[in-house]
Amino acid sequence: MKPLRRLRHLIHIGLVLLRYRLDEIVTAVQLFRSAKLMVNLVPGRQQHSDSPRGMRIRLALEELGPVFVKFGQVLSTRRDLIPPDIADELALLQDQVPPFSGEQAREIIERELGAPVSELFRSFDATPLASASIAQVHAAELPDGREVVVKVVRPDIAQQLQRDLDLINAIASVAERYWEEGHRVRPTAVVKEFETVIFDELDMQREAANASLLRRNFAGSTDVYIPEIHWNYCGERVLVMERVHGIPVKDTARLKAEGFNLERLAKRGVRLFYTMVFRDNLFHADMHPGNILVNPDNPDDPSFIALDFGIVCSLTPTDLHYIGENFLAIFNQEYRRVAELHVEAGWVPADTRIDEMEAAVRTVCEANFTRPLNEISFGHLLGKLFQVARRFKLSIQPQLIMLQKTLLNIEGLGRDLHPQLDIWAVAKPELEAIMRQQYSLPQVAEGLLRRLPDVLEKTPEMPTLVHRYLKQAAHGELRTQIDPNSLQQWSEQQEQRQHSQNRSIISAGALIAAALLFPAQEQLHWQSVNLWLSIGFTVLALRLFKRR
Repeated sequence: MKPLRRLRHLIHIGLVLLRYRLDEIVTAVQLFRSAKLMVNLVPGRQQHSDSPRGMRIRLALEELGPVFVKFGQVLSTRRDLIPPDIADELALLQDQVPPFSGEQAREIIERELGAPVSELFRSFDATPLASASIAQVHAAELPDGREVVVKVVRPDIAQQLQRDLDLINAIASVAERYWEEGHRVRPTAVVKEFETVIFDELDMQREAANASLLRRNFAGSTDVYIPEIHWNYCGERVLVMERVHGIPVKDTARLKAEGFNLERLAKRGVRLFYTMVFRDNLFHADMHPGNILVNPDNPDDPSFIALDFGIVCSLTPTDLHYIGENFLAIFNQEYRRVAELHVEAGWVPADTRIDEMEAAVRTVCEANFTRPLNEISFGHLLGKLFQVARRFKLSIQPQLIMLQKTLLNIEGLGRDLHPQLDIWAVAKPELEAIMRQQYSLPQVAEGLLRRLPDVLEKTPEMPTLVHRYLKQAAHGELRTQIDPNSLQQWSEQQEQRQHSQNRSIISAGALIAAALLFPAQEQLHWQSVNLWLSIGFTVLALRLFKRR
């Protein structure tokens, strides 16, 4: 982006923020600090004077456009960094983007799949069913008559994303430097995380693979249906998927009117989360109400239909194990075990005092357990525990934040369907059953058998390696290798520390000399000399302190 154009865009952003009375964000940037007196001259400020700050931030992002909306959606998942009222409001952001023309969609499909649309499909509706910031969806029929939806990435979206991301990154850099909370929140790291998520969503083959694997995991399930992917019609910018029909899960009035068993559906949603995470280690991380339908076939035993698989996550096996153990420890109110697990997992430093962390965890959890269990949000509790762990130098991984966001979505969905839902009563036995299955003797034996060929392949080398090690140890020939780069870095740090100490000693000496010389001698001549010497030593000391 050209400098003049970037400046114009930056000023536009500043004016939008001021219109929604987000003055503290604007004046945190030095470029706008001198404009404080002109803030009240911005049109439209008064109409937002009584709105909550979260709403004002959401409205500003919606006005700034699709990339900022998407950024707000991702930011809403970082409840470890932003206040709950802002996170709740940002979670309401929806993509509302004007569609691009059906003719452009046809051109992209034909270029991507290498054939005319008339040959690829029996019918293709040029008017989109839905349009979002990344892609839009068209209804179509395959040559054999099966109904499908065609998801097409917006033209030139990659260039637009990169342009706006460069600007957001520039703003984040300024905020990190001048905003007093910048070092804690680390805006540039948040933007980097957002960049990874949003560019992954551009790849339709990645989304197709996500959907295909989830469909395999839930083949024959009575909890959720995953539409079929038609791989012969998929490309990097085009995805063709089975068209499904259902009732939007957020339409609770219709579900109640048609006699759906909402309590059973809500419990099914909670079980679905624990199955995806702890049984399969592959979870849909964007399960907001807009991406979920209810299957209308059996109102007494209803199930879900999932859509939009652009954001699907998994955890490392170690993180998955320790998250499961942490959940069970919290369910059983074993706070010391929670603290021990954080250390065992390596999430906090090994020298963390277990008793201090146990007390911090107890403080957070006990405040929740005094309430009725059907009022407790495990997602919010998990967020508070992340905040506690940050005090003990926990560096939270993005996957864990996406896990918390998914849990919040599922809990919110369950409580919307059935406000009296006791999430703990459903979650605890489900997780216990999965963990028993995952770490049962047959399961462990199966894992060992799977790794046995690799172990057997290395077994012949083991006696030779052990003998060589023992022989070197007996003859004093074992050597420890030090990375020369690390050694050089350590040497430079020691040298800098020594220089700093030397300057401190000299400056301290100069101040002492100044203090000793300034009290007077009786003769005027020596008083003058001592005065100038003391001033000189003081200046020298101050300069050395400044350099340090």
